[in-house]
Amino acid sequence: MLRELKTFIAVTQDGTFAAAGQRIGLTQSAVSAQIRGLEDYLGMALFDRTGRTAVLNAAGSRVLPMAEQIIEIFASMSKPESLSDFRGVIKIGAISTFQTGLLPKVLVKLHQNAPALETKLVPGVSFNLLTQVDAGNIDLAIVIKPGFPLAKDLHSETLSREPFVLIAPSKTAGDDCFTLIREQPFIRYDRTSFGGRMVSQFLRTHRLEPKVALEIDEIDAIVKMVESGLGVALVPLAGLWLERKADLRVISLGEFTFNRELIVVMRHANRQSPLHMLIGRCLHEVAEQPHIHGLREG
Repeated sequence: MLRELKTFIAVTQDGTFAAAGQRIGLTQSAVSAQIRGLEDYLGMALFDRTGRTAVLNAAGSRVLPMAEQIIEIFASMSKPESLSDFRGVIKIGAISTFQTGLLPKVLVKLHQNAPALETKLVPGVSFNLLTQVDAGNIDLAIVIKPGFPLAKDLHSETLSREPFVLIAPSKTAGDDCFTLIREQPFIRYDRTSFGGRMVSQFLRTHRLEPKVALEIDEIDAIVKMVESGLGVALVPLAGLWLERKADLRVISLGEFTFNRELIVVMRHANRQSPLHMLIGRCLHEVAEQPHIHGLREG
């Protein structure tokens, strides 16, 4: 009956059987069947069904907190008394720049405290990782803060803010970022990504219409394109290129600098679990350390 209780909770969160099914990976008919089975088992209707919406009735409102408590208690049964004895698997999602940047140091700290823990890394872009955390497919994720509110069941904490800069081939002359964006071929940070949307907003705000030579999502790939002389680009100070001293010019945006915010996201129900609190502590400790990139500006 745990499966039915989880589906019941999902419907209360999403408002329709179809929306709940889409989030948890079930068809609408499967969701309907599970809710019907739960109602038959309890001997009461839990929802007032109006059109496509499913609104909790009085009985459903009484059952909901008990259902959430049952799920929480069941989840706690598998938790060891000490993190050093934890032998489960934790699924951590992360955008590429964090996986190749700070995540290795975070995992070293994590496994020093929970040596028997098995970590499964899930790569992806921010939007997809948020969806997977919301659906319960992964335990937490390190993503770029979106420009829209998170789902009500998600909890987030800021890890760092990464300023955007203009990067240009080493032989490109000029220091005015607006002039370079207007006159040089432009390598665009994929506008469908959260970071790319920030670049689009910057271009709109300053009425810049660059000559786009290429659009791509991977920051380190963008850097390689700039190094090869293909054009200029707006990127955050994040990625492996900071460690290898890339052969290019880094030009500050000065007073027009904008930042992308790196956050860790988990479900509210998990934020107080010992393991999630440990991971959060490791993340913050590493993110708050000074990081020397060896950049040369200008």
